[in-house]
Amino acid sequence: MSKKNLAILLRARMRSSNPTKFSLSQFPEIQSNTQENRSGDHIVDNSNEGIGNSSKFGTTGRVYDVVRETMHSATSASKTGVLDITLSDFQEGYFSLSLEDREKLLLELAKEYDVNREQVRELIKQYLGLEKSASDDKEVSSSVFYRVERNLRHSLRPTYEVLFERLNTHPGGLRFLSILRADLLSILTKENTPSLRTLDSFLKEKLGMWLSPATLELHQITWDDPASLLEKIVAYEAVHPISNLLDLKRRLGIGRRCFGYFHPSIPGEPLIFIEVALMETVAQTIQEVLWDNPPIPENQATCALFYSISSTQPGLAGINLGKFLIKRVITLVKKDMPHVSTFATLSPIPGFMQWLLSKLSSQSRFAEDERGTQSNSPSSTFSEKVLLPGEEQALMSLSDDSSPGSNGMEVLLNLLSAKDCDWATSARLLPVLEPILMRLCARYLLQEKKRGKALDSVANFHLQNGAMVERINWMADRSEKGIHQSGGIMVNYVYRLENIEDYAQSYFGSGKIHASPGIHSRL
Repeated sequence: MSKKNLAILLRARMRSSNPTKFSLSQFPEIQSNTQENRSGDHIVDNSNEGIGNSSKFGTTGRVYDVVRETMHSATSASKTGVLDITLSDFQEGYFSLSLEDREKLLLELAKEYDVNREQVRELIKQYLGLEKSASDDKEVSSSVFYRVERNLRHSLRPTYEVLFERLNTHPGGLRFLSILRADLLSILTKENTPSLRTLDSFLKEKLGMWLSPATLELHQITWDDPASLLEKIVAYEAVHPISNLLDLKRRLGIGRRCFGYFHPSIPGEPLIFIEVALMETVAQTIQEVLWDNPPIPENQATCALFYSISSTQPGLAGINLGKFLIKRVITLVKKDMPHVSTFATLSPIPGFMQWLLSKLSSQSRFAEDERGTQSNSPSSTFSEKVLLPGEEQALMSLSDDSSPGSNGMEVLLNLLSAKDCDWATSARLLPVLEPILMRLCARYLLQEKKRGKALDSVANFHLQNGAMVERINWMADRSEKGIHQSGGIMVNYVYRLENIEDYAQSYFGSGKIHASPGIHSRL
């Protein structure tokens, strides 16, 4: 085993045995005196200053007050030398806080460092007063209006904008802001107040601006990259976990590509990365991509298949870096390999089974209520026929002790709810379930929406980037995760270069989902 292989393996083992979590979001932070041993949710901290360690800031009871005061100084300080020290102290102090104190500090930041509404009201009064007593001298009058408008614009900026902008230009500040937002998102799941939502929305907007495509660097990740970077790829792979070093080497080898977006302020740390398989045709199962050997010669490839996109920073949630990454990778692959003409994905459908089980459960209850009441009862208003008549009959023919039910929906619900998922390997059940689940999956992808957009998060991501739904594939992912999330079904989205912009605009404008005739025929 080479030193590189050994380093990756040992670091992975060290992390699995050091489950210390450093943030509310289970997102690691790098402190200035912590060696670079970051991976996934864990960090090997060789210093004496971790979360809740307050040796530099006094006793535990005083830590919060000291960090809060440092935050105030970081916002109000004006001298450059003092400001740099104060910002460093604030970052270090924040990491020393307990989870409860971090939450308390962010709540105070959201409320006490918001817009000065009293000042805003006073300036609005001035502005309205000027309207009534406008001078005959238009030039003088305009000058006064411009001054008040400028002051009003300035007063509408929250005080925490100053803190964020100063941190962004400070060493390590961008990473710190990402961690801070990850904690903020975690707090919002428990305490969803207007002030916290406003703070999150403002910070998200700032991060999106600071991480614009012009500031990001596209890098092809290869086996020759440092072990520390390859380790992060293993740790952050969120779609199809990397099982061992041979699996990693294969994903970076012949017939495969891996590209990541990097930012100069966060060196050696991919913000998001995409894995690509060069193939003769669009793959229908993940087994073809991950396990079939050997890969075809690259000069025979006609399809670039995107089979995994992983975001590494929880604090950048909602910032669509993937959109720009996909477009740049398509441009790069097309330039390097003109013979590649098809750009597609083999994507999971993470929300399908959750939606289907919820739908079956609710409709089964409605059906049961209707059996005991008249058809014009209130419950019938919300009922719908999830199954076609032929599907109902086929499922009732399967009803037995292992999958009981008084109707087809109950039978299907009981089959799919079984923890062991025996249905996924049953030669008797699969032929009956395949057409039913494939039709319902097509309905889920094309018709189930939230606020006018696709309900499925992965579908929404690709559709807003300009892709179309090309094909759904039965038993494409037989892993435990694949069966539980989507019944083993995966979907191919296709990016047709000549249609990307038009498809993206029509989806944004009207929610229109472009799909192949084959998908529509399943409905």
